Amino acid sequence: MSSTTTLSEAESKRLLHGHGLPVLHERVVAGADAAVEAAGALGYPVVVKLCGRAIAHKTERGLVRLGLTDASAVARAATELLAAARPEDGAVELLVAPMVRGARELIAGLVDDPQFGPCVMLGVGGVLTEALGDVVFRLAPLDPADAQEMIDDLSTRALLGPFRGEPPIDRAALVDVLVALGRLPAVAPGVVAVDLNPLIVVDGRPVAVDALVEVGR
Repeated sequence: MSSTTTLSEAESKRLLHGHGLPVLHERVVAGADAAVEAAGALGYPVVVKLCGRAIAHKTERGLVRLGLTDASAVARAATELLAAARPEDGAVELLVAPMVRGARELIAGLVDDPQFGPCVMLGVGGVLTEALGDVVFRLAPLDPADAQEMIDDLSTRALLGPFRGEPPIDRAALVDVLVALGRLPAVAPGVVAVDLNPLIVVDGRPVAVDALVEVGR
C-alpha cells in the first residue's frame, strides 16, 4: 500500500491557495445545473473538468472541456463528463473555472529527492517542456535571492521578457510562488510533492490552472 495519496485538483488548489499560491477563482459542483449556475457567476468563457482523487490524467482521458461560451455548452459538457466517470474513479465532482490564456506556460513544484530531501522545481511548461528540458531545482526552503537565481538559471529565460505583445513576467510574483512552494514542508508538513502544470502567465503574472498535491497518509 502506498504511503502517500494524491489530492484531487480541487482539494490541491484549496490547500495551495491557503498557503499563498496563485490559483483561479473556481467553483466545485456536483451536477450539470449547478455547473451552469457556476459558469454564469464566473463569467464566460469557462472550463469544465471532471476531477477526483483517482483522476490524475484528465487531458489524456478527455475529461476537460475548454472555451465553453454559453449555458447549453456547459450543461452538455457537464453531462458528458459525469457520464465518462469510471467505477475505479471513486467519488468525482465537476470543477468550473474561468478560461484564461497566455502565450507562455511554466511548470513549478515541490519534489522529495531521495538524497537531498524537499526541492523546489521551475521549468518551461506547455508543449516545450519535453523538447527543451529546461528545468532547475533548489533545496527547500529558499529565500527570494535563491528564487531569483532559479529564474536566471533557466536557459530560456528570454521567454520571461516581453513576448508576443504580452508584458514581461512579474518576477516578484514568480519569486513569491517559488518561496511559497519552498515553505510548504514546514507549514504543511503532510505535503510531500506539488505539481503546478501549467503555470500560465496571464498579463505578466503566473497563475496555476492545474495543480496536484501529494500528501503522506
